[in-house]
Amino acid sequence: MPTVFNHTWIHGTGRFLPGPAIDNEAMDAYVAPLNRISGRIKRRILAENGILARHYAIDREGRTVHSCAAMAAAAIGDCLGTTGTSLREVGLLACGSSGGDALMPGFASMVHGELAAPPMQVLTAHGICASGVAAWEGAASAVELGAHAHALVAAAEMPSRLFKRSRYAARDYDADFDAHFLRWMLSDGAGALQLGAAPPREGIRLRLRFIHQRSFAGDYPVCMQLGLTPDRGRSHLDYDAWGDAEADGALFLRQDIRLLPHLFDVGVHEYARLCHDGWIDPAQVDHFLCHYSSERFAPVVDELMAKAGLSIPRERWYSNLTRRGNTGAASIFVMLDEFLRTRAPRPGERILCFIPESGRFTVAFVMIEVEAADAAVDTATPAPVAEAVADDTIAPPHDPADAPAALRHLLGELATIWHGYRSRVWRTPMIRALREGRFDRADYLAWMRDWIPQVREGSRWMREGAASVQAPYQALQALIETHAGDEQDDYMILFDDYRRAGGEVGDIDALRRNPGGEALNSYLHALAATPNPLGLLGAIYVIEGTGQRIIPALLPLMKAVLDLPADAFRFLEYHGENDQHHLARWLHAVEIVLEHDHDGGGAHAIIDTARRTAELYLMQFEHVPAGRRQEPR
Repeated sequence: MPTVFNHTWIHGTGRFLPGPAIDNEAMDAYVAPLNRISGRIKRRILAENGILARHYAIDREGRTVHSCAAMAAAAIGDCLGTTGTSLREVGLLACGSSGGDALMPGFASMVHGELAAPPMQVLTAHGICASGVAAWEGAASAVELGAHAHALVAAAEMPSRLFKRSRYAARDYDADFDAHFLRWMLSDGAGALQLGAAPPREGIRLRLRFIHQRSFAGDYPVCMQLGLTPDRGRSHLDYDAWGDAEADGALFLRQDIRLLPHLFDVGVHEYARLCHDGWIDPAQVDHFLCHYSSERFAPVVDELMAKAGLSIPRERWYSNLTRRGNTGAASIFVMLDEFLRTRAPRPGERILCFIPESGRFTVAFVMIEVEAADAAVDTATPAPVAEAVADDTIAPPHDPADAPAALRHLLGELATIWHGYRSRVWRTPMIRALREGRFDRADYLAWMRDWIPQVREGSRWMREGAASVQAPYQALQALIETHAGDEQDDYMILFDDYRRAGGEVGDIDALRRNPGGEALNSYLHALAATPNPLGLLGAIYVIEGTGQRIIPALLPLMKAVLDLPADAFRFLEYHGENDQHHLARWLHAVEIVLEHDHDGGGAHAIIDTARRTAELYLMQFEHVPAGRRQEPR
């Protein structure tokens, strides 16, 4: 749940961008090519990220002109210059960064010292892009609780020192693509804002409404890192000397670009969850400040939001990436400052900030409401900014003109269920062992022993459900029967894979479902026996979705760690390729339900069954005996 703020306002913003703007041609004087392929990599990355200018706090000889703490202090000075506030009035300084000028002490302490400010409380948030928001939330919470009347928040980044060509000398200027990538993406800068417990005396008011942060580090490996070897297996602190770590590439700033698409999938699903829970209404977002590292990701975010039926029109988006570059944790502060200085938000408008962090996947959202200068100070706890979609905004499903809108809402609800399910599945012992390379043939066989009897029952409960369909949903019968026919003998492919992998149980009837599979099977058969079991479509969404989304992600990992013939993975290959076609058929079935769903009962049944199926399917994953080595059972 987001952290709600009732009486915290943004009094001012500021930024500091060192030196002149550096265009793409002039970059080589600061971030010099490493080897003969550097130029080609540079052109490719710049073509995709769209950045035309950025700033560096080093000179052409690689000497530091402005320290990271000095940039943060300059941004704070710019901010205080707009508010007329003295440092003596500030009770808390919160700072975020991926790394300041020293490993110790904390960055906020260094900025405090740089300011030569009076004694005050300080808070350092260490991370990457979302660390600035973490500092922001900490400071805002202190103001909200009445601990301080005024607080300052600052974020600064100075990656240029890591990108100097001399940093790569220990490796003879040999760097792979992951180490090259961020040299052409990141730049230096700082941003700041001032928070207050009372509204500012002049001008429009910017009232903080909520901040929401969520980490998905338990779901994914490290994506962006500094201080680990390329395989993430060893820390730079584990070497005998710093020089050894440098020579082994443990001090290169790296980005695993193969993981990046997952970040925006996670981020937009979290956005959808906030929308469906009533915290965000896309129609009421007037300005969308989206921090993305590359212009190529803007249409990706836009498309994912559109698929969820939760689009924010592109004309409401704001970004200064192409002009200011990607300054990491400082980006959202630099962006907000420039937005407020160049635009004129009006009372009643809402500003939504979205900050995804690729370090180990964190997403953050900030909602700001614009108030008139003379608005009454209402400190009552606000309700979520959006209520459930009103009945009069969605025509009955039988109206063809509005059927897509109704379908998008249902898909959005299901996507929220899927998001939580996928995240929890990813942390089950079996998949965690697979992700960490601790998965062997015995684990694969144990999984299939549990799974084969579950798959075997699929066509049975589908056919039972088809037989229970009554008017006015008769058209569902043929679709479900067709789907059941496709699934009828699939379990034999899986059993054959099991045998080819070395499984020793020769009689398929000797296999038994694990407790989770048994519970899922009982639930689906019981539901299929009821009149018009429309909720089965929710079960199919989760089960087939697992085949379409989760299985393709697991299959390469299995192939990498298991020394098995290719024909031991035929079932997984088949479902990864064909379940998308099955889901298209499922979509048509949902349209049939919505055509007759005048009271919303059918849609509710689909959502409710999807939620229950996700819990039971998760239980099936949790009961797979990862690490157990008895075979046969």
